[in-house]
Order: sequence, then C-alpha cells, then structure tokens
Amino acid sequence: MLRHYDQHGGGVRVYTRGLLDYLTKHPAGHEYVLFYRNRSLVGTYSAPHVSEVYVPGKSVFTWDQIALPRSLRRHGVDVLFNPKYSLPLTGHYPAVWVCHGLDWYVMPWASRFVDRLSHRFLIPRYAARASAVIAVSEVTRQHLLQFLGLPEERVHTVYTAIEDVFRGHLDEATLADVRRAYNLPERFVLYAGAVYPPKNFTRMVQAYARVGPARGISLVIAGGQNRFLSEYELGEPARLKLGDWVHWAGWVDGKTLAAFYQMAQALLMPSLFESFGLPIVEAMASGCPVLTSNCFGAKEIAADAAVLVEPGSVDSITEGLERLLNDAVLRSQLRERGQARASLFTWERCAKQTLQVLEGAKLSA
Repeated sequence: MLRHYDQHGGGVRVYTRGLLDYLTKHPAGHEYVLFYRNRSLVGTYSAPHVSEVYVPGKSVFTWDQIALPRSLRRHGVDVLFNPKYSLPLTGHYPAVWVCHGLDWYVMPWASRFVDRLSHRFLIPRYAARASAVIAVSEVTRQHLLQFLGLPEERVHTVYTAIEDVFRGHLDEATLADVRRAYNLPERFVLYAGAVYPPKNFTRMVQAYARVGPARGISLVIAGGQNRFLSEYELGEPARLKLGDWVHWAGWVDGKTLAAFYQMAQALLMPSLFESFGLPIVEAMASGCPVLTSNCFGAKEIAADAAVLVEPGSVDSITEGLERLLNDAVLRSQLRERGQARASLFTWERCAKQTLQVLEGAKLSA
C-alpha cells in the first residue's frame, strides 16, 4: 500500500523509500505488487519481479476501504503490507502494517481533532485486522501492547535505517559549496525536521537563545515548516529578537543535509516524544554530536551516544547545550560513539527482518 509514497518529507517517507529500494533490488525470491494512488508514480521501480498498479481514489478512507480492496481482488496477493498505518478492514489475506509511533495516545492534546477521531475509532480496528504489526522501536512496541492491547507475538520491533549518504565524509570543497549556497554561518547548531507539537520547538529555541548568541553560534533550521498546530511556535525566534542568529534553510535533500550535519556544532532534538528520531541517527552517522531527550524513542535510539536532557525543562536543555559546546572532549567522544551506534541501523538489516515478519504472516494464515 503506497498511497503515502509522495507525501510530505519526513521519517515515514524516508522509511518507505529506503525499504522498497532495498527489497526491489534484493527480492529474495518474492514478487512485489506496488499499489499507488498517484498515477505518475507507475514506473518508479523497473524490475521483472515488480508490478506497479495505479488505484484511483478520491479520499484516503475510500482508497483504503473501497478502491484498494477491489484492486486486490483483481491482482491477488499472498500478504498485504502497508509501510504506514491503515489496512482494508475486509478481506481474508494476511496483512501487516508499520507503526511509526503512538504519540497520539501518549500526548493526545498534540493531535488535530480529525486525527484524534481516526486514532480512537480506526487505529484499534487496523490493529485487530493485522496478522502482525511492525514497530520501529521497542518503545513503540510497548505502546502497541499498552494502548491497543495486541498480543506480544503479533508485534515485532524492526528498527528503521538511514540513507548511505550520511555515512560518508564529504570533502571540504563540497562543504564550502553548500555553505555558500545556503549562506550558512561559520558556527551553528542545527534543528532538522518539520515543526509540530511533539518536536518541542519553542523550548528548543528558548534554550538556544540563552546560549548560542553569547558564543557567536547561530541556529540553522533545516525543514522548519508547520506540519500542524505549530504556526505560533514558528514565531518564537522573532519574539525572542534573535534576528540574524536564526537561519531558515527550508527542506534540503539528503546530500545537502549530510553537509549540514558535518558542519554543525551539534544537532538539537530535545523532543517531547520520538518513536525513533531519524535525524538522531543521521547526525550520529555524519559525525555530528547530538543533544536529545532522555525519554521514549530518542533515549532508546541515542543510548550513550548523545547528551540527554529533560525535554520539558528549558533549564535542562540549556545546561545540556552549554555542556556540549564547552567540552571538546565530550564532542569527540560523542562523534566516536555516534558513528558506532549508527552503524547498527542499515536497510539490509531492516529489510531482512521485515521479510521475516511478512513470511511469518503468510505461514500463519
């Protein structure tokens, strides 16, 4: 199920494309049928073991529950797989979906009303329908057991991965080109991603304001668009009169983001909630020291390779940032630990474990 294939940039999109790129290049004896909602995507993957099908649908719900089941009856599948949550609620074939986090249940106030309705009435039905659910972290697995009451044997932790571009070291000429193209300051800390309530953007900016300008260090924001419910938060740098200290780079491609990581003093990601936190691993792989939260998926993924702070406390974030910027030995240690930690998160590992879940769903059907 790939109606979300061309959705907004972010972790789910990176996950879907990275996993499919690996699976279609390493089919392991399987055939893949890819169902798109966007006709222009047909032809994205060209291989003898890959079929691509355009399925029109006016809305998300009608595509999932009416249009796709009709197409499935015509084409036939052994196992239906959605790299994002949702499944057709009809049909007798085994089905698996991926849970990228249950922040909707942990902090429901941070979701839009229409989304809360979906989370209350539809997500439990998708969970009950699924032969198996893949969780992108152990924290997510525990939340699936806690909030949706799934039996343990049906929930599998399979960590996501990062693009290979973050694992290499870009040469000085490339870094200089990126710095000129985006008018980046000489010294900066980095925030990467969209802005919505779990990201804790306001407290992050407030902590930076106490530390960065006094040290001549800017804040670069890569992404920084209001995904939902955070339009007011985006005005925090202006309210704090940070002026030229904050640079809004917008969304950038993987190679450019890798250059940002390699030039940054640190990645700031003190989120209230992360199920996985893809920028954490991207930054670690790129040799960028990380400041992140001491809870949920951020703590699980970062382990001992980051400075961990209490995300609800501006004082804690401030102290963590001061410690990171003042201690060159610590930054060196975090770079070493981070690159070792990031080496665990590969698409080969993710794809092979995902296939084990899909094959198991077929065998148990």
